[in-house]
Amino acid sequence: MTVLNPATEEIVAIVPAATRDDVDAAVARAAAAQRGWAAAAPADRARLLRRFAAVVDEHIEELAQLEVREAGHTIGNARWEAGNVRDLLDFAAGGVERLSGRQIPVAGGIDVTFLEPLGVIGVIAPWNFPLPIAAWGLAPALAAGNAVLLKPAETTPLTALRLAELALEAGIPEHLFQVLPGRGAVAGDALVEHPGVAKIVFTGSTRVGKQIMAKCAERVKRVTLELGGKSPNIVFADADLQAAAAAAPMAFLDNTGQDCCARTRILVQRTAYDRFLELLAPEIENVRVGDPADEKTQMGPLISRAQLDRVRSYVTDDLTAIRGTAPEGPGFWYPPTLVTGVDPTAPVAAEEVFGPVAVVLPFEDEEDAVRLANATEYGLSGSLWTRDIGRALRVSRAVAAGNLSVNSHSSVRYWTPFGGYKQSGLGRELGPDALTAFTETKNVFISTEA
Repeated sequence: MTVLNPATEEIVAIVPAATRDDVDAAVARAAAAQRGWAAAAPADRARLLRRFAAVVDEHIEELAQLEVREAGHTIGNARWEAGNVRDLLDFAAGGVERLSGRQIPVAGGIDVTFLEPLGVIGVIAPWNFPLPIAAWGLAPALAAGNAVLLKPAETTPLTALRLAELALEAGIPEHLFQVLPGRGAVAGDALVEHPGVAKIVFTGSTRVGKQIMAKCAERVKRVTLELGGKSPNIVFADADLQAAAAAAPMAFLDNTGQDCCARTRILVQRTAYDRFLELLAPEIENVRVGDPADEKTQMGPLISRAQLDRVRSYVTDDLTAIRGTAPEGPGFWYPPTLVTGVDPTAPVAAEEVFGPVAVVLPFEDEEDAVRLANATEYGLSGSLWTRDIGRALRVSRAVAAGNLSVNSHSSVRYWTPFGGYKQSGLGRELGPDALTAFTETKNVFISTEA
């Protein structure tokens, strides 16, 4: 598989693709390693995970630079992403010794529960956030006593391969964490279909997520899915419009809009609509797009030519748009784009573009805002801006999304739950319960009667 630098279209590396036989062999190795790992003292597992986190920390800059080259992420984002892997490993290590069952009162004996590891976990990571999302599955799965087989996206395998090397350097047992670069239709399907893989963790498109879910259903295999989004950014007239306008661009332009949580539907109360656009337009036009290795760059390129063509197809010539600037020449560049004057059902307003494109839609009142916010098949994230705390709570409870923020655009913290409603996914990742998602509850009754 050829890995290209999205900013230059130059070849970064050529990586061999795993076959089905490779997956079979990896599952066998992982199953053997997992038995020893599950039997290890919790304190020993926690110590090794903390050591893994420390080794990652020593290589933050190396991992970040690799992410810039293979994914086109800005260097600031890439450093955060590498640091997030470290933080996730540390957080998961802290949960190992607290992964406990319960004692349940019963007559005639003692009843206790155990949280047992599932076995071998298949993590299929996306190209938009290769490092952190891989760690969302990797860290808690290892902490809970499982082995992990990670299949990175075809365009972004390099950071995953390096992470596996750092795991060995940290003392994580051989074969416990393996990386299988390969095609989704080959290595990915092999993981999903393999009887020795107990659970699949997938982040990607809703279309592929449905296919994986169907295949897992045939085998009654556990699955966690983090899928698409078309998240609203709801701005009420009583909000601090200046602050809301200043924050809106990077809420959909971060990672060049290649983010399931991107606030790509900006819903503005009609009485504030014109003023908000006046404030927002220069913010869009002034976004700095360019070399992702430059510390001052705010937005880099799209991941591939195919993704560039997809984004272009949504912004047709008949649409009214406010645009920023983007470099010309080599690279998969598209300018920050704000579309106005469209119907909420238009493709650019209703479908996940997955690029630096947002639409601005007016609403009348609170009820109308909730109606528009929920008028989508997705429900991953969203924001609302208001000075009215009662409204903030009412609207937050009414919007069908898994992650909402008020007067901010925060979606992901490693210590709070993350996941979506409707076709945005199934299950929750991160947060205090992340480890239990990689366990089975076993109930044991011990009779005390003579």
